[in-house]
Amino acid sequence: MRITNSLMLAGGLLAASTATAGDLLQWQNNSLTYLYGKDFTVNPQIQQTFTFEHADAWKYGDNFLFIDKIFYNGKKDGNVGPNTYYGEFTPRLSFGKIFDQKLEFGPVKDVLLAMTYEFGEGDNESYLIGPGFDLAIPGFDYFQLNFYQRHTEGSRAGDNVWQITPVWSYTIPVGKSDILIDGYMDWVVDNDETRRRGTYHSNLHFNPQIKYDLGKALNLGEKQLYVGFEYDYWKDKYGIKDSDAFDTDQNTASLLVKVHF
Repeated sequence: MRITNSLMLAGGLLAASTATAGDLLQWQNNSLTYLYGKDFTVNPQIQQTFTFEHADAWKYGDNFLFIDKIFYNGKKDGNVGPNTYYGEFTPRLSFGKIFDQKLEFGPVKDVLLAMTYEFGEGDNESYLIGPGFDLAIPGFDYFQLNFYQRHTEGSRAGDNVWQITPVWSYTIPVGKSDILIDGYMDWVVDNDETRRRGTYHSNLHFNPQIKYDLGKALNLGEKQLYVGFEYDYWKDKYGIKDSDAFDTDQNTASLLVKVHF
């Protein structure tokens, strides 16, 4: 599976590069985010994070990339030291765009092949592939629902584990500006193999951001400068089963400043 996923992810990278080079890029957006939070588990409790994000849509699909640089406020993590990095690259290929057909039924607006490559310092490499769906849900700016078969490398290895990932954005007008609620949830579903091997446990990661469009309120331009917070709930963080001896259930929030460009 690793070879298959690697080829598919490489194909996604190549396709995105070709799209840009051939003027097939439909839109793109980049942002930088600063986060400060406490009460994290597994890693040191206080964390400051700088995040770069890139999103785009092109002729045959869309891409999303984020890279976190995480600082532990002078403390050291036992595995990676006083700071670390983590990222994910998620290319999706749209069957509707590829075949130039509307694949719409019920709330489904498009059907895609979704892939993700997770990477970082230490034991953090995973490959994911599966079907994705763009949904039309009233009120939402967008709503994606991706189903992945997950292959995790290293000491947390586990094959044939499924992950369900909804991704959403919802805008609420408030006075002369807006509140934006967006984020994702990763639900890794356990199975007989992972329970038997005791490696990568099922887990649920719920990670929304609630942000006020300060740029719009100050007449500096809408959708450019946000302030707010990021909520982070992670049951059995990193697929490590929570126990009395080792707390791996995370429930915290971080202050947020985000700039789009």
